[in-house]
Amino acid sequence: MAGAVPSEPRLRADARRNSEQIRSAAIGAFQGQGLTVPLEEVAKAAGVSKATIFNRFGGRVGLIEAVIEEVVASELFAVVDHTRTIDDGGERIAYYLTAIRDLQYRQPAFNDVLLQTYPHSEQLMEICRVGSGANEETVAAARARGALRPEFTAGDLHALVVDNALALKHGERPAREDYDRRTRYLLDGIRPGSG
Repeated sequence: MAGAVPSEPRLRADARRNSEQIRSAAIGAFQGQGLTVPLEEVAKAAGVSKATIFNRFGGRVGLIEAVIEEVVASELFAVVDHTRTIDDGGERIAYYLTAIRDLQYRQPAFNDVLLQTYPHSEQLMEICRVGSGANEETVAAARARGALRPEFTAGDLHALVVDNALALKHGERPAREDYDRRTRYLLDGIRPGSG
């Protein structure tokens, strides 16, 4: 019959396609620019309207929660899991801090997570909780093996990581060579017998 309403399966296929296009665009935008990228940019890259993002995901927080595993969480959890396999305390803290700083440099979205930019996102807050636990575990293991200055705490590590997130988000982005050199300075400064 002419002018009939499209069938329900067709609508569902269109909705699925739109959702996947939005997810793909969001992953690229969040990885490249962070979680605060304007939703208009995500919508444009997905070939949909901003309203479609709200219809499909309920807004920014819903969209973040739909893709955060691919954007940040899987890499962070892989770092935490690998850190736990390293027995040597010095190697463990060096790997962990270097890997976290690398993730911060490569993934602007990770800095938004660390800065708790969207505290209403349960998933982001869970990622922060896992990160805090990993900080405590890694520092405790390194201190127990004499690989850290005795006064260095998990709170100190947290502050260093958050300070770095603020610098990367709001400051001038350093060249990678300079950034890696500063990571080495940082590691030297937290080892026993330093300054």
